[in-house]
Amino acid sequence: MTDHTLIFGHRGAPFDFPENSLAGFKYALAHHIDGLEFDVHLSKDQIPVVIHDETLDRTTNGSGRVHDYTLKQLRNFHLANGEPIPTLKEVLSLLAGQNVYANLEFKTNKIHYPQIEEIVLQMVKETNLVHPMIYSSFDLQTLRNCRQIDPHQNYNFLSSHRIFHPEKTIKKEGLSGLHLKHYQSARILQRVWTVNDEHKAKLLLQHGITGIITDDFEKITRLRDQFEKKTQLITN
Repeated sequence: MTDHTLIFGHRGAPFDFPENSLAGFKYALAHHIDGLEFDVHLSKDQIPVVIHDETLDRTTNGSGRVHDYTLKQLRNFHLANGEPIPTLKEVLSLLAGQNVYANLEFKTNKIHYPQIEEIVLQMVKETNLVHPMIYSSFDLQTLRNCRQIDPHQNYNFLSSHRIFHPEKTIKKEGLSGLHLKHYQSARILQRVWTVNDEHKAKLLLQHGITGIITDDFEKITRLRDQFEKKTQLITN
């Protein structure tokens, strides 16, 4: 539990900009977001790119699997605002030196990209981040691979299901916490996704949740600030 719940923009600011777009990330940073969440795949030539799906069809004017194209080929496809698919390097350049938290999700639960852990961890290591990167994945093996490379980072298991014995799971897997679709009452570090409903957000704030991942960071941040102000007045 925490006294200050951090609000993360789910894939940037998808209510106003294409998800996982540089424009969305820039907007969120300009409006003092607490944290950004984004997704990483590998191109055919093993360049980390920031896109949610394994395929291009839903979020770009292209089609087919991300991994079947080189970065040069991927740059021919565009998001709804005309931007190309961002590279991880471009996103990290935006984050460098900024007082913002970042949650990088390894999208490896459907396709496991060889060496993605080594490539991504090294790239992040070379970036001047104010706060350590928060890593997450639905694939426990990816998190295990990361721990073998660097056991000292912030690793979190993503799940849409209830985790039985969460404290034991965290300890056994050497995790920092859990990223859950539904709040669990155990006293663990957890961030809950994707919370756009005000009532649900208020309940999570009352529980002192570590972080809320949302599509509407401005609304949920205002709600958090109001909640904290009210709590402070009552405490004082």
